[in-house]
This record gives sequence, C-alpha cells and structure tokens, in this order.
Amino acid sequence: MFTTADSSVSLSSSSSPEAAASHPERRRPQAGQDAAALKAGLMPAQLVTLQTMEQFHWKLRYVRRPLFRAPIPLVFDPQGTRFVVIEEDGSINEHPQLKVRD
Repeated sequence: MFTTADSSVSLSSSSSPEAAASHPERRRPQAGQDAAALKAGLMPAQLVTLQTMEQFHWKLRYVRRPLFRAPIPLVFDPQGTRFVVIEEDGSINEHPQLKVRD
C-alpha cells in the first residue's frame, strides 16, 4: 500500500479501502510520539547541537536508529523544506546521503 497526500494506491487487489483505513501507516509518527521519545538515546554532542538548532526554530522530526551504530537525527528548518543530519560528534551534515519520504 502506497499512500500519498491525496490518494492511496494499493498493490494488492484483495485489500479494500476500509481495511487500509483500519491499519495506520506505521512509518508516520503517532500522536503520542513526542520530542522526548525522539531525543532518547541521542549522543550528548548531538543533544547539544539539537538544543542550539531548536533556538532557531529547527525541529527534530525523525531519528533513524541503525543497529550497532549511533542514532541519526534528522532536523528540519522552520519551513519544513530542508533537513540536516546531526552526526555522532555533534557536527551538522548539510548534504546527507538520505532520501526522505513525505
């Protein structure tokens, strides 16, 4: 099932729109997921950089948590059009090699 802003496209002919509506998209943040949950497990240097960026209205939206590696926080600008990654050492990567889905 692929979901876009204005329509849903199903790859399976057996699923109905009612069945799709009963299963929320698991990759989308849930209403109960707050900033504290996203910040949990970030490295101290990442938290310091994030706190500084938040003063300029940047927002932490996603954190990738690869196995056996440091978490990768994605921070978005106030308009939500640009994102950066805060590296393990707290430095900002303005050109990460990540693709972000809407």
